Amino acid sequence: MNKLSKAILVLTICANTFTLNAQDRELTVSSKRNEDKSVTLTAEKTSPGTYTVVLNFRELTNTHSVSDPTYKVKHSGGNFLTLTPSNRDQSIGYAYSYSYIRGELNPKYNPLFVYALPYGKGKKVRATEANFLNATYFGSTTPDDWKSYRFYTEEIDTVTAVRKGIVVSVSDLYDEDTKDLKYTSKVNTIVIEHADGTLANYRGFKKGIFVKQGQTVFPGTALGMNNITNERYGISLMITYLKSADIGAAKKNTKESKSLYGFVTPYFCTTANANGILTNQKYYTSAITPEIIQKEMTKKEIKNLGKK
Repeated sequence: MNKLSKAILVLTICANTFTLNAQDRELTVSSKRNEDKSVTLTAEKTSPGTYTVVLNFRELTNTHSVSDPTYKVKHSGGNFLTLTPSNRDQSIGYAYSYSYIRGELNPKYNPLFVYALPYGKGKKVRATEANFLNATYFGSTTPDDWKSYRFYTEEIDTVTAVRKGIVVSVSDLYDEDTKDLKYTSKVNTIVIEHADGTLANYRGFKKGIFVKQGQTVFPGTALGMNNITNERYGISLMITYLKSADIGAAKKNTKESKSLYGFVTPYFCTTANANGILTNQKYYTSAITPEIIQKEMTKKEIKNLGKK
């Protein structure tokens, strides 16, 4: 029997989920020589969210060596590195290349953070754990910390955000009939960046996603409708963080490389347990409490919530 015809769930993580392809032009690095003979490097972004930039200096003279070539870029147009001349009477010699990847490198996140289920209050869902399928930039073997869920509903239903965050990526391209397919890699996706640097990756929307890049969402915010695959309506969800910026090694040897991303085993709030890890193949009912909704809200956001 073909693996794809077995009654198990396999999740593909595509490289374009967390963009690394320079052709997408999501981030561009430029340099400028200043009157004081210093050199500043600036990053321009076309996509919201945090990126990690990795510099490779092929030439660097008349300045101090760069000990750590990785830089966090959160805002577009900001200088992330300034090179100062050792001899102020001479110019700095330099030549560089760069690569980038979505996410903050090794963010300080709370592994015990409690998330809402990805459906509205009172919705009954079945949670299944997804198996790992080899993909570029995610290694060839299942990571030790791998965790991804598929949440099924009886009928088509609205998918909601599990935590406050910024929508940093929306792919809403596919409108194909997937009802009878066991598996497809052509899925509509959303990536949401959280305040602590983790990334929520939602996969499997019906075409016509409700949110836009740059939008702030809260627990319970409608994101889109779940799609049907293998005659079941569902959405895939995984919480990740960037744990390595060794992009070059991942590109050169994808078969032996390890995942650049770490995977979080999330705690969820349900009617059965306000703070628990889900059990594979078990049914749960969503409980989006005021505490869950307001946990990361600003005072202004809470005030505006009371006006609705």
